[in-house]
Amino acid sequence: MSNSKQPTPKWLTVVGIGEDGVTGLGDEAKRLIAEAEFIFGGTRHLALVASLIKGEARAWPSPFDAEMRDVLALAGKRVCVLASGDPFFHGVGVTLARKVPPEETRVIPASSAMSLAAGRLGWALQDIETISLHGRSLDLIRPLLHPDARIVALTSDGDAPAAIARLLTELGFGASRLTVLEALGGPNERLRSARADAFDLEKINPLNVLAIEVDSTSEARILPLTSGLADNLFEHDGQITKREIRAITLSALAPRRGELLWDIGAGSGSIGIEWMLAHPSTRAIAIEADPARAARIRRNASTCGVPGLAVIEGSAPQALAGLEAPDAMFIGGGGSDPGVLDAAIGVLPAGGRLVANAVTLEMEALLLARHAALGGDLIRIAISRASPVGSMQAWRPAMPVTQWSWVKP
Repeated sequence: MSNSKQPTPKWLTVVGIGEDGVTGLGDEAKRLIAEAEFIFGGTRHLALVASLIKGEARAWPSPFDAEMRDVLALAGKRVCVLASGDPFFHGVGVTLARKVPPEETRVIPASSAMSLAAGRLGWALQDIETISLHGRSLDLIRPLLHPDARIVALTSDGDAPAAIARLLTELGFGASRLTVLEALGGPNERLRSARADAFDLEKINPLNVLAIEVDSTSEARILPLTSGLADNLFEHDGQITKREIRAITLSALAPRRGELLWDIGAGSGSIGIEWMLAHPSTRAIAIEADPARAARIRRNASTCGVPGLAVIEGSAPQALAGLEAPDAMFIGGGGSDPGVLDAAIGVLPAGGRLVANAVTLEMEALLLARHAALGGDLIRIAISRASPVGSMQAWRPAMPVTQWSWVKP
């Protein structure tokens, strides 16, 4: 008698569809749509394949239900979900994959908007930056703005290209060439171009992709790829981890993909911001007691292209309660209260990394004591800058910083 497990039936089909509708679908996709008992999709998608639908068509609810309750309630029946282009490129396929095992799903993708745009422009996909700004902050494009870069961005609507053109112009990238690719793959496809600082395109189709050939002036606000951004890229009141110290601190924190940082006593937010700039998957929570500084952190996060930085207004250690456990912590401002350091050590998970900087003798004493008790690495950072002394130059030392870094066993 065989004990082999029977394969799980594939009850859910996800079909990518382009602007050419039924014409662009293969025979298998057409058959699965026709055989489905229930077909989900946007109103536009359902209209494109209306001639194939024999089951019950259901338009997505508004607001969109990311939990996919209506789809999951029909598990075991023949269900088809329609998606734009490639369902697994910023599409509904990603949402469904969090809820439905892959062995229960059949996916038939179409060409993504990015692939279509690259084909129209003759750009190599592996050599360009791609980003989705659909329903997301336009500030996310800021870290990608480097001279000679090529960017393809998914947008939300017909107003987005003009808004992006204004942003580029404000940041010193007005000479950039913007190409709007509208309704790609369909009968209403159209490509139009303009400089960012002379953008005058009107009546843009809401279904558009924006291609950017970046050109900059000497005054352009470019965010370098290394840690240790110039201090003048941040708005601050003097409460900022200075550039050189910040670079060393980020090196000690050693951000990795998908990790979460707590920046306790965040000041200007520079540490959390640069942590998030290390990779799009990294996240950070800035804890700051001063409301004015907390507001400043939010502004800095937006202008540095990481608007997703979470800001908690409150004093540690009380403000740490209930927060998602971090992979790493930084303690800069406000760390002289021994309760803050002890609370941070207490909630840090095993394998978590803690970096603390001290400029005061009181904070340094705490770090020396914790190093003696727990181990880790202890360094002293001394930076001097050349500055005028009369008609000549001399070294002017900054306050030295004691840094303790430790990995919780």
